[in-house]
Amino acid sequence: MKTVQYCTGLLILVVLLLSGCAGSAAGNNGAGAAAISPGVTMTDSSLQRYQPEPYVKLSHPQWSKDAVIYQINTRQFTPEGTFAAAQQQLPRLKALGVDILWLMPIQPIGEVNRKGSLGSPYSIKDYYGVNPEFGNKQDIKAFISAAHQQGMYVILDWVANHTAWDNPLTEQHPDWYIRDWKGDFRPTPWWDWSDIIELDYSKPGLRKYMTDAMKYWIEDIGFDGFRADVAGFVPLDFWENVRAELTTVKPVFMLAEFEGRDFHAEAFDATYGWTWHQAVHAVVTGHADVNKLYVYYSWNEKYFPQQVMRLLGTSNHDQNAWEGTEFEMFGDALPAVTVLSFVSEGIPMLYNGQEAGNEKRLEFFEKDPIVWREHANGELYKKLIKLKKSQSALWNSTWGARMIPVHNSQANQVLSFVRQDANSKVFAIFNFSDKPQQVSFKAHLHHGSYHEYFSDQRASFGADTVLTLPAWGYRVYLRR
Repeated sequence: MKTVQYCTGLLILVVLLLSGCAGSAAGNNGAGAAAISPGVTMTDSSLQRYQPEPYVKLSHPQWSKDAVIYQINTRQFTPEGTFAAAQQQLPRLKALGVDILWLMPIQPIGEVNRKGSLGSPYSIKDYYGVNPEFGNKQDIKAFISAAHQQGMYVILDWVANHTAWDNPLTEQHPDWYIRDWKGDFRPTPWWDWSDIIELDYSKPGLRKYMTDAMKYWIEDIGFDGFRADVAGFVPLDFWENVRAELTTVKPVFMLAEFEGRDFHAEAFDATYGWTWHQAVHAVVTGHADVNKLYVYYSWNEKYFPQQVMRLLGTSNHDQNAWEGTEFEMFGDALPAVTVLSFVSEGIPMLYNGQEAGNEKRLEFFEKDPIVWREHANGELYKKLIKLKKSQSALWNSTWGARMIPVHNSQANQVLSFVRQDANSKVFAIFNFSDKPQQVSFKAHLHHGSYHEYFSDQRASFGADTVLTLPAWGYRVYLRR
């Protein structure tokens, strides 16, 4: 669903051991104690309550460490619009290199107040059913099984905030719905979601029903997790309990369609990076300079724990329909933005059709198949996914390395940073302007010998190195 967008970032907790500083200046007062000021000591036991606790308490599945997400809109993914037809595309997706396949909702769609002739997949008529437009339960089981055989995982788009008007729950449990001032069922306020009505999560029975339904799709059908639609419109403690119950079945991957630090503590592995998308768009359209990205990455580092994953991409399922294609959004800067989404901190996401250079706004409530073709985007994505997997510094969460800024002489136009760990080092430079830029660098972190990933040319950087970048140009240097 199209949602409100919020600001995000990453938090690092730094503990300053003042006792150690005092000890080095005033001498050691003995094991387990350090001088703070004359006549005052601090023991190990007195420090116990001040020990930091990890903010993120969940464990990410091991298979998400270098994962790339690929979203599938089953209706538009193939001319047939079925699970069986989509299954035939799995070898191609495996060759592309993606790992986590995210299916938009697959349940039957409501008919009352339906939008368009086919309706929105986010208007759920039956949480346990399958939309016959796509196939049946055996078809989706076969799709998941085939994906697993290819080494991929499948998550299901879950709509917990609302149902269709004609969902049987309206008659079986009418008390599970929020009412308007007249006492009638109501859509979510302030939006044009006239085809749905909102659920009331103050009801324990609803919470159990929804949790059991989600467990059903994991246990009985074989999904590996969920993408939670408008996750922030549903109480967080519901999601935290869902994650705890699902984890008793098997390791799952949970993606929240929302931005906010608290979602990561005990519920979700990843949330959306809408503010990254907004910042990049503002920069490439001339509404801001690169300082807009500095603000994003500052929040990215200081506000959120490093363990979290932020979803980065140049398009999304309803953004394509309402706001335009990635070509409309980013124009000539699109390749640079795409590369940044893979080499900066975050978990990359592709929407079906991007690898084919889809240039049309897909209909949302009607059949509108993607036109598949060979396109430069496809080779770029293959190369970027291969890069991400080959360089451990680019991996997700704490499996990867932090971005460290390399300040340069054209700070308003050029973004440059290093990510490095014991096994790899990546030095990335982006000219986010429509003019060539000649740039020098003000730090020594980037010094060394490299090869540039896309041209495979050798390069060395030292104190006097000057680099010229074309308009919208980028370089990704790997340590030799």
